[in-house]
Amino acid sequence: MYDHSAIGPGRMTADMRIVTFVKYVPDAAGDRTFNDDNTVDRESDGILSELDEYAVEEALKIKEAVGDAEVIALTVGPEDAEDAVRKALQMGADSGVHVDDEDIEGTCAVGTAKVLAAAIKAYEEEEEEQVDLILTGLSSTDGGMSVMPTMVAELLGRPAATQASEVTVEGSTVRIRRDGDTSSQFIEVNLPAVVSVTDQINEPRYPSFKGIMAAKKKPIDYYDLEDIELDEAEVGFDGATTQVVNIAERPPRTAGEIVTDEGEGGNQLVEWLASKKLV
Repeated sequence: MYDHSAIGPGRMTADMRIVTFVKYVPDAAGDRTFNDDNTVDRESDGILSELDEYAVEEALKIKEAVGDAEVIALTVGPEDAEDAVRKALQMGADSGVHVDDEDIEGTCAVGTAKVLAAAIKAYEEEEEEQVDLILTGLSSTDGGMSVMPTMVAELLGRPAATQASEVTVEGSTVRIRRDGDTSSQFIEVNLPAVVSVTDQINEPRYPSFKGIMAAKKKPIDYYDLEDIELDEAEVGFDGATTQVVNIAERPPRTAGEIVTDEGEGGNQLVEWLASKKLV
C-alpha cells in the first residue's frame, strides 16, 4: 500500500471538482515496441496522450468560467505514468491521482474502466466530496477504442455526453454541442456526469515556466488495488476480456511511382487513379 501523504501543500477545497483522465502513451514520434507477452511497452519514452490535453484544457476553461473549482488529473499505469499527471499539473491542474499496481499489467479496456471507476469512488470517499464532472479525450492515441467514457459512466451510474465540440456548465447541468457532418446536436445532462471532448473543442495551452515550477509543489495521491478496493482477479491478464495473440511489424513503405510530366502528366495521373479505383 502506498503512503498517501500528499506531495507539497494540502488539497484545496472547492465547490466543484473536475477529474480529467490523462493517459501515458508511447511517443508516436519514437519507435513503438511490445513486450514478450504482446503488451505495449510502457516503460520506454512516453508522453501525455495528445487527445487528453484537450480534456485538461477544457477542464481549466470550465474552472475559469465557474470560478470555484478544482481540477484533478487521474492516470492508471506504471511509475513513468506519473509524467502524464505532471504535464496536466504544469498546464494548470490542481492535483493528481496515480493508480499503480503490478497486477494491473495486461488489463484490457473493461478492466481499465473498472480501475478508473473504482479510483473515482475511492477519491470521493477519501475526500468526502463528490466528483461533479469527469472529462476525457475522444480516444487514446495508442488504443484508439473510444469506449472508456461510456464504460466508466455505466460503472458509476452517471450520464455520459460524448464527442463534445463545446461544453457549458450551468448550475447542476452540463450542456454539450456535438458536431456532425451536416448538423449539430445539443445534449444536456445532470451532474455528476462524464463528458468526452474532441480535438476541435479548444487549443491546449503550453505549460509556462511558472506553471512548471508550481507543478512541483502540487499534491499527488497514489493508489494501488487495495486502496481502491478492487480485486486483482478483475484486472490484469486473468481478468482481461480480450487478448492480443499475435503482433507483426508494419511492412516498410514501398517506393512510389514517379510520373515525369512531359505534357501528359494530368492524363497519366487520372489513369493511375482510375487503375486504383480512386476515381
